[in-house]
Amino acid sequence: MSILPPLLSTGRLQRTLDIARDSYGVNALVVVGMDNIRWLTGFTGSTATLVIKDNDSILIVDGRYTQQAVDQLRLSDASARVVEARTQALQMQKLSQELLGIKTCGFDSSEITMFNFEMMAAQVACSFIAANGVVQQLRRVKTEAEIKRMQLAAHATDLALADVQSMLEDAMSIQISERDVRDELEYKMRRNGADGPSYETIVATGENSVKPHHRPTDTIIREGDSVVIDVGGLVDGYHSDMTRTYLIGQVAPELAEIHDLVLSAQREGVLAVRPGVSGSSIDEVCRNIITQAGYGPDFIHGTGHGVGLQIHEMPWVRSDFMEPLQCGEVVTVEPGVYRVGVGGVRIEDLILVTATSSQTLTLSQKESLCLPSRRMI
Repeated sequence: MSILPPLLSTGRLQRTLDIARDSYGVNALVVVGMDNIRWLTGFTGSTATLVIKDNDSILIVDGRYTQQAVDQLRLSDASARVVEARTQALQMQKLSQELLGIKTCGFDSSEITMFNFEMMAAQVACSFIAANGVVQQLRRVKTEAEIKRMQLAAHATDLALADVQSMLEDAMSIQISERDVRDELEYKMRRNGADGPSYETIVATGENSVKPHHRPTDTIIREGDSVVIDVGGLVDGYHSDMTRTYLIGQVAPELAEIHDLVLSAQREGVLAVRPGVSGSSIDEVCRNIITQAGYGPDFIHGTGHGVGLQIHEMPWVRSDFMEPLQCGEVVTVEPGVYRVGVGGVRIEDLILVTATSSQTLTLSQKESLCLPSRRMI
């Protein structure tokens, strides 16, 4: 594994509060979403509450995480104190104490259950205002340290998929299932430097290939089928995401045509990625190509999404996302066609938005992936 540049949170707490104040008129913020807390402070535990105030932020953790939080906040240069509270009652008491004198406090309603919000609102003497998406918007543009982790995750995935391709070439010689391919991919990703998979690896063949989020089963890969492999690696909290579709041996002409169509749409979508272009525009590029070929109803999902600490995050590459892409964002472009009785094809790359264009981070071959079946003699 390469030596990773440090992930620094310098200045993020105050910047986040300033934006929330300007946008929502709040005097403080409460953050409970762990991905947002990690980005703001460097803390990687499973639970915490972050209170952001002017020049006096605190991270409330239970006893399992006190020393870990102290160490991680120091390493990330986060300007917050760590406060230990070992029970939920004590955590709520600490939160109430920290918000004394605060008139309005922002929170993200997507991070908290109604039960926990009502409990917080009943015990803390301030007005709570939904200030949704403040941290998520800031997380969109990645630092060099974040991009490095995603590049390494993508590289580990590329290497794993290259190794697994030989399995698919032997699919008629020995019986290979979707689960076999998944297990080998995840093992190879770890061997090539990933901490593990980004998400539950998708391997879908035959009639399963028309289900975009199919979970691998014992279904055997057979000649004439497509095999959709959606796989990503994880490096120090940051994700990669890639999909390739393999055609095994001799396939029906329509399935081969669909593969060519999706590849053409995906290439054009990747070329459209650059600063200032909206996610909806990229979606339109891919969707128009597929629709004009008569497969519009079979393209049943958005074209892509942002990737970072979460596998699905802002910005979105879909018809309802009008905001322009920015340099430093990382998105996927993943059109697909799923026709029952024929098969499914999806092709996806991870794309970094650069100053004037884009850079593809996932480099596995995607052209002409009709693999000959190597029968044993």
